[in-house]
Amino acid sequence: MKKEYTKEFKQHIVGEHFAGSTVSALAKEYSLSRNTVYSWIEQHGKEIKRTKPINMREYNDLKQKCEQLEQMVEILQMSPCTVDAPLLERYAFIFSLANQYSVNLLCKTMKVAKGSYYNHILRNKNEDTIATQRRAEITPIIEEIFDESDQVYGARKIHAILKERGYQISPNTVADIMHDNGWFSSRGGAKKLYLKAQERRQLAATYKMNATKPNEIWVGDVTIFCLKNIYYYICVILDIYSRKVVGYRISTCNSTHITKSTFKMAYESRQPEKLHFHSDQGGNYIARTYVDYLKGLGVKQTFSRPSKPYDNSIIEAFFKSLKAEKLYRIQFRSERELKEAVKEYIEHYNSARPHEFLNYRTPDAYEKNYYKKQVGLQA
Repeated sequence: MKKEYTKEFKQHIVGEHFAGSTVSALAKEYSLSRNTVYSWIEQHGKEIKRTKPINMREYNDLKQKCEQLEQMVEILQMSPCTVDAPLLERYAFIFSLANQYSVNLLCKTMKVAKGSYYNHILRNKNEDTIATQRRAEITPIIEEIFDESDQVYGARKIHAILKERGYQISPNTVADIMHDNGWFSSRGGAKKLYLKAQERRQLAATYKMNATKPNEIWVGDVTIFCLKNIYYYICVILDIYSRKVVGYRISTCNSTHITKSTFKMAYESRQPEKLHFHSDQGGNYIARTYVDYLKGLGVKQTFSRPSKPYDNSIIEAFFKSLKAEKLYRIQFRSERELKEAVKEYIEHYNSARPHEFLNYRTPDAYEKNYYKKQVGLQA
């Protein structure tokens, strides 16, 4: 009696043949005739996906790709920013992990061209040198001379004044510093600069926000400070009534997390009842998660117009003071020293530094005086 075989069995035999077994070996192993095996191959060959056996080299390649994918997943899980985040954020993250993973893998994971990353590192490799520190020290002095001249003097005249005062610096360095900060002599286009200044004053007046008490209007922004090729993002929130810093955070990534955690810190500390928060249109302020978070707290949110820093001039002025009075005056050796310096400055700014807008009182004293008056009115 002729033995019957199932379709599944026939397909199994054909599959083994396509995987590398010869017809003779299959016939011998399963007690089949070679003609039978050939017949099944002809009948079911099209149903079976032909697979080529992999050799050891191919196996090792696949194993390496799997390990690489696992590492990429690890990197993405550690990353505080997405692959669509600004390049500076991704550069900073890659640099922070360069001792743990290959730069090639990090760049591939974060969708950054390796050449671009290395060019970025080369451009910033001297950020913590004595020359750079010297540049940071001389910058506010150049600004002071420039302002004293009613923004008329160019690099040559300012260099001459610096030389007369005993500063050793090249004319080209003065010109570079002025160019980087946008300090251009008004002599070349006085009328144009005058009109622009008029426009800026109008814009500032348009966006002027007046608070009548603490915790009525807050403003926020993020600034960057580079230390040893790592970019640190300093997020700050100010109360515009007293100019007091009510919250701040420092991070190596400028993500929604830093702005949200800074606001949460300030909000939980101050417990405002009816608050208006103003910022620029940075991605971490207009992100849906951030907007929804403020909305959930009942906070009114407004934004500066694009490319109009004067709409948020209060916080910009604070960052300028922070850097000129503290950060640019110290040669930091570590992240801990930088964070400690920011903490010290903010404590000094709130409690001991007189503010012109507050009639030369400190933010803490100005707020204390407000609450003292309220107690007097209620008595």
